Amino acid sequence: MRYEPLFAFQREAIKSQAHEENAWTVVCDDYVTMTDGTGIVHQAPAFGEDDARVGRENDIPFLQLVNTRGEMDPVTPWGGVFIKKADPMILKDLDEAGLLVAAPTFEHDYPFCWRCDTPLIYYARSTWFIRMTAVRDQLMKNNRAINWMPDNIKEGRMGNFLENVIDWGLSRERYWGTPLPVWLCDCGHIHVIGSIKELCDLGKDVSPDIELHRPYIDQVTLTCPKCGGVMRRTPEVIDCWFDSGSMPFAQWHYPFENKEIFEANFPANFISEAIDQTRGWFYTLIAIATLLFDTQPFENCVVLGHVQDSEGRKMSKHLGNVVDPWEVLDKQGADAVRWYFYAAGAPWLPTRFSGDLVSEMQNKFMGTLWNSYAFFALYASIDNYDPKAQKADPGDFTLMDRWVLSKLQSLVVTVDEGLSQYKVTETARAISDFVDELSNWYVRCCRKRFWGNGMEGDKLAAFETLYTVLRTLSGLCAPYIPFMSESMYRNLVVNNDPDAPISVHMTDFPTADRSLIDEALEAQMEEVINAVSLGRAARNAASLKVRQPLAAMYVKGAKVSPDLAGLMAEELNIKAVNFVDDARAFTTYELKPQMRTLGPKYGKLLGKIGAALKTMDGNDVVDAFARGEDVTFDLEGTQIVLTKDDVLTKPMQKEGFVAQTAGDMTVVLDANLTPELIEEGYVRELISKIQTMRKDAGFDVTDRIDVTVNGSAKINAIVEKAAGDIMSGVLALSVNVADPAQDAYSGDKDINDEKCLIGIRVVSR
Repeated sequence: MRYEPLFAFQREAIKSQAHEENAWTVVCDDYVTMTDGTGIVHQAPAFGEDDARVGRENDIPFLQLVNTRGEMDPVTPWGGVFIKKADPMILKDLDEAGLLVAAPTFEHDYPFCWRCDTPLIYYARSTWFIRMTAVRDQLMKNNRAINWMPDNIKEGRMGNFLENVIDWGLSRERYWGTPLPVWLCDCGHIHVIGSIKELCDLGKDVSPDIELHRPYIDQVTLTCPKCGGVMRRTPEVIDCWFDSGSMPFAQWHYPFENKEIFEANFPANFISEAIDQTRGWFYTLIAIATLLFDTQPFENCVVLGHVQDSEGRKMSKHLGNVVDPWEVLDKQGADAVRWYFYAAGAPWLPTRFSGDLVSEMQNKFMGTLWNSYAFFALYASIDNYDPKAQKADPGDFTLMDRWVLSKLQSLVVTVDEGLSQYKVTETARAISDFVDELSNWYVRCCRKRFWGNGMEGDKLAAFETLYTVLRTLSGLCAPYIPFMSESMYRNLVVNNDPDAPISVHMTDFPTADRSLIDEALEAQMEEVINAVSLGRAARNAASLKVRQPLAAMYVKGAKVSPDLAGLMAEELNIKAVNFVDDARAFTTYELKPQMRTLGPKYGKLLGKIGAALKTMDGNDVVDAFARGEDVTFDLEGTQIVLTKDDVLTKPMQKEGFVAQTAGDMTVVLDANLTPELIEEGYVRELISKIQTMRKDAGFDVTDRIDVTVNGSAKINAIVEKAAGDIMSGVLALSVNVADPAQDAYSGDKDINDEKCLIGIRVVSR
């Protein structure tokens, strides 16, 4: 089947071409479907991959009417006009010739230059290819030998790409780049040069130090061994991705030298780049390694996701949402940026990025770590602690010391093993969790140990423990936050040990001392921390300040040693800790009918079912559902069967108790306050206010002070009764009911709605 071309110049343009007789014919191909459009498509072999293939397979003449500048060819009526500007001209000429049926507008994706927004076109060019399709099986075999992270890249994005691999268009029509080392003769002979030596041997007057780039290399000619003619280099350069893929051996100038170094470093242990490199650098590395060595070029690859703006959108100058990295680096710092990318999420997931997000994570981890370090540095300076000379007696290390040292060694194991498996995010989060517990559990619980006089006993053990933790953390964190780690290391280690390496980055990575790991202690302390967390939540729910002592707490779902129970009591300001098998004596459940399921089954009885549920023991009902049982009862002659999905349950506390539950653990606080407990709460409030005044007045943490309090009769009586407790709590030498001295720092305070005037002054330093 044939058709007539639209313009006469088209016939003129293909005259004298091979297979001229096949022009203007209708052919068939599988890629055209009957489900879209008319089932007939126009072919443009000069601008489309399928079009070019169909043209070659059917010997259709090749017609190119656009030059390399995107301008119409002079043989057309629109010669020299840019293609997009020629569109309306062509439509106008077709209309005037009576050949235009319609010119509707269709919206579709179109390529534009990412730099200047110029419309682009696909353009058929003569190209040198590497026949990658011939090594498809080897490519897939070598790909499967690589540990891809995430693993789905192996058989997914990369595997699918290799399974459908096409031949590699190697050449580029550019000036800059690695020249294609192919010399051609008019007789058709082709020769590929493999080294400078070969070029010198075969080329005419070639110097060994010749510049191998254009234009110098283009001046080199060879003598054709077949016809004796002059062979000249083909003008193209090589795709720059070929250079990138050649990196493993090209960096060592292999095979011409450094054979041992190359073989010792190939395949590489690890590489990393963004996900779009599965069709870029990752592919070219695999392609060239397969062609030359039939092996994979790297053993592990972490595939990175793209960086987006704070709302999850692709950064673009057009949208104005591009984050200037230097602004973030100048404000938050390089360490903060590094840490954000390590800890924010799995490397292969898209990452939202902004200065605020970096600051949030910086404060959460780096701020917490620095506070712990600054706390140690302050008290070590006050007490002139020397980590080399002062060593604690093993018997002075407390349960808290042994716990944090055990956690530290477990962390070293986790990070060391995790990094060996390229688990960056998991290890970063493990470090962050440890630092959080170090600051908010160990340092906070042990704070008073650093206040005592002298440097002995459990105080020295506390110093040694915290020093060990911080020094080890400086090494663990060095790959993540190199500058902050260096600052900590220099102050902690170099300033105290002149023989130590001058930089943390010159030390060995920490090695775990597994003999210090006590998994049972760690597990029990985890239960203590969880119970304390629930206890604090219960206090908040009941509006009970931590400074208000309570008589008792009850813990279901955990049981720890007496020492750890004492720690729990101290943290929550509880007189007694009791471990129980169930909390039904303090808690119950509110039961309501689930109308969505019961309405269709029991209709008008729904209200009476709700009334019946109110009479039931909530604990018994929930326990029955937990055993997989139904709850049944008779109502007006109808047997009611309730499943777990038929009843809405809500935990409730019995009068005088407050409870919080998480997982299998329930913590119940006895919220009934006796006069003695209330009085002790006043004492705690007084101590807190005085401590805040010490800080506001700028007193040193070691200053001894005198305290005066003058307020209501109730406050004054409490002060006189509890003077000793107040003195020990605020480093006071005396506490009296009186007006403040003239040189005292003083202020009016509210102590649980009781007014008083407090004065403090330094009497000993």
